Amino acid sequence: MTASQAMQGNSTSTVLGRRLGGELIKLRTTAGLTQTHAAKALTASTTKVAKMEGGWVPMRDPDIRALCELYRARDPGIVGSLLELARVDRERRKAKGWWDDYTIHGVMQEYVTLESAATTIKAWQPSFVPGLLQTPEYVMDLRGDLSPAAIKGPESDEKFVATRIARQQLLSQDPPLTFQAVIYEAALRNFPGGTATARGQLDHLLKTAGLPNVSLRVFPFGAGTHPGLNGSFNILSFAEPGAMDVVYVEAPFAQRWVEGGEGAAAYDELFEVITEHSLGEDESTSLLRRLRREL
Repeated sequence: MTASQAMQGNSTSTVLGRRLGGELIKLRTTAGLTQTHAAKALTASTTKVAKMEGGWVPMRDPDIRALCELYRARDPGIVGSLLELARVDRERRKAKGWWDDYTIHGVMQEYVTLESAATTIKAWQPSFVPGLLQTPEYVMDLRGDLSPAAIKGPESDEKFVATRIARQQLLSQDPPLTFQAVIYEAALRNFPGGTATARGQLDHLLKTAGLPNVSLRVFPFGAGTHPGLNGSFNILSFAEPGAMDVVYVEAPFAQRWVEGGEGAAAYDELFEVITEHSLGEDESTSLLRRLRREL
C-alpha cells in the first residue's frame, strides 16, 4: 500500500494496523464467516469491523480475543502474536520520540516510528550505503547529487542530515536494534563526493561492522544477478522473525509497504538468497579494508 492510500482526510490506516487486520481477515474467511458475524460477536457495527480490518482504528485485546474465539483460532502462539502486534500498533499511534524534534515528510513519518519499534531489520541495498550506516558527509554529498526537488524534498540540507543521523541511535540504545545489512559491491565503489567522503564512510562501516548487534555483508560482483538488483528493501520484524514482518520497498519516486502474508515471506526468502550468495562477514570486512587501502 502506498502512503496516499493509507490516508483518508485526517484518518490514518497504519502499517501495523493493516498487518493485524489482514491476519484477522484471513482467520475470518478461513472460518467461513462474514463481517456481520464479527460485528455480532463484538456487539458492534459492521462499519467498526471494517475499520478494524482496514487498520483505521487501534484494536483492544478483548476484541482480538473474542474474534479469535469466534474464528476458532485457539493456538496460543497465533493469539499471542496478534495481541503483541496490536500492542505495538497502539504504542506507535501515540508514540513520542526523537522524530518529534524534526520535520519528517511523507511515508518516512511512519517508517521512522516503526523503525524505532522494530527488534530486527534486514536491509538490502544495491545502490547506496544503508541509511543507518551513513556518515554525515556521505548523507550531505548524496543529497547534493540527488538534486531534483521531487527526490530532495523541502527540508534544508542540515535538517535532513540531522534527521538521518538521529535514526542511528537505534544501533546503540539499550537494548539495541539487531541490524542485518547486505550491500551490493557497486555501492562501495561508487561513492558520492570525493575521496575524503569515501574514506570516512568505509572507516565508519568497518567500525559499525564490529558491533555485536550488526551484521554487515557484501554481495560481490562475481555472485551474478538476482531480482533484488531491481531495488532496495527493508524487512522490519517486531517479534520472532516472520511473525509480524512488514517490508518497506523504496524507489526514487515511490515507496510502498508489503504488509505480511505471502508478499513479506517472498521478500524474506529473497533476502536469504541474497545473503547466501554474499561474502561472509569476515570476508566482507576484508573487502572493506582493501577498498579503504586503495583510496
